Amino acid sequence: MAANGRQDQQRLLCLVTGASGYVGGRLVPELLGAGHRVRCLARTPAKLRDQPWASDVESVRGDVTDPRSVAEAMRGVDVAYYLVHALGSGSGFEDTDRRAARVFAQQAYEAGVRRIVYLGGLTPRGVPERTLSPHLRSRAEVGRIFLDAPVPATVLRAAVVIGSGSASFEMLRYLTERLPVMVTPSWVHTRTQPIAIRDVLHYLVGSATMPDNVDRAFDVGGPDVLTYREMMRRYATMSGLRRRIIVPVPVLTPGLSSHWVGLVTPVPAALARPLTESLRHEVVCQEHDIARYVPDAPGRPLPFDEALALALRRVREAQVVTRWSSASVPGAPSDPLPTDPDWAGGSLYQDERELRVDASPEALWKVVEGIGGDNGWYSFPLAWAVRGWLDRFVGGVGLRRGRRDAQHLRVGDSLDFWRVEEIEPGRLLRLRAEMRLPGLAWLEMHVETDAEGRTRYRQRALFHPRGLLGHAYWWSVSPFHAVVFGGMARNIGQAAAKGLTTRRSDDRSRRIRRRRSPRSVEH
Repeated sequence: MAANGRQDQQRLLCLVTGASGYVGGRLVPELLGAGHRVRCLARTPAKLRDQPWASDVESVRGDVTDPRSVAEAMRGVDVAYYLVHALGSGSGFEDTDRRAARVFAQQAYEAGVRRIVYLGGLTPRGVPERTLSPHLRSRAEVGRIFLDAPVPATVLRAAVVIGSGSASFEMLRYLTERLPVMVTPSWVHTRTQPIAIRDVLHYLVGSATMPDNVDRAFDVGGPDVLTYREMMRRYATMSGLRRRIIVPVPVLTPGLSSHWVGLVTPVPAALARPLTESLRHEVVCQEHDIARYVPDAPGRPLPFDEALALALRRVREAQVVTRWSSASVPGAPSDPLPTDPDWAGGSLYQDERELRVDASPEALWKVVEGIGGDNGWYSFPLAWAVRGWLDRFVGGVGLRRGRRDAQHLRVGDSLDFWRVEEIEPGRLLRLRAEMRLPGLAWLEMHVETDAEGRTRYRQRALFHPRGLLGHAYWWSVSPFHAVVFGGMARNIGQAAAKGLTTRRSDDRSRRIRRRRSPRSVEH
């Protein structure tokens, strides 16, 4: 421990991959708080621009599958955090994960990095690896790649992570809240060992200063071992809901149950499937050796009920720092932007609306920035709902992702089935569509002042078709644009004039305060 104490006094340079994701976005400020320097590797560094810690870190462009960009990012690094995976990117995600891990390990060795830290999944003991879900199998393989590399590695293996905005928490939350009577897959009886996100972060930060001779995997979990059924019932109790009736049936396969989860919760089937597949096997920690190198504070790790109470409190106070959807990537870096000329990618259809608004630019911007989620899209709600249902039906994200924050947006935020691609406060909000489409789509909202000092609202919907199907799609939906987009522009202007966004937000805050609060958890 003396060696560890000496290292604690050092100010290490830490490379964080996945900084735009759920865990990475929370790890960065924790590392800064511990006195370390941080460099973030991201395919689109602009997505980190609006993070509160953005000015305190160095952001570099790169991809973990590209040796050259990884080598550049590794220069001078002491500890490299690997918090990315190709989950949900298609059937070849295992090959992508394998290739990326090998590139990362090799470049870390060549750069003289002192330690690799990886957060993987807790795997069941005594179960042949070939029988594991592809998700768990890939996580286990990536961990082995790092442990077999010449750079000392810390591989943390966690099961269900409980925290505001985590995919596991959102799945648990929506299943319990929306279904008082549930016909569930048999995996609700599988035992697992959940862990609070703040404990995961504690172990990740502490891993940076482990002695150089530590090169191994650690099981990390909270003090409670529970079935998913028990977790749902505890959630119901904590939220003041009536006791849930849960009827497990054996006929729901992982594929069917993932679609069931996708219909009920904001988590799309593509992400729900690996999560539900991972619940087929019992995953319980076999050791707690991590405490020898990263000591636990009194009362830590947090019990499940306290972790749940803290997550609920964050949600109700609108203090969700990152969400499971934060890491989704809308398209390849080569995708054209709506500002590119026609030769950058061919046809670009657009629907443009403009009108004068009897409100200040500030009032109009409040409506624009508050769009989506509980406030809706200001036109033909049934049409938006049907589009969301259709998207969920074909495996898309649908409308249920909502917003991270009820009033404010930042680049990279998911917003129902859109993602914030650009935001210029008070002037421009550009969203890129993430619903299933035969092409690429954007929605731009501009707040402007004309030559006479009057407020104007300008709205553009843009579509870059892919193939003949893309052109056919645009012309098939264009007759409805006057109702959907025209109505949207008019209603946004009227909402700004009447100050509806402020009232809606105030009403929502009052509803939240009236709901039963979970037990208090001190920060």
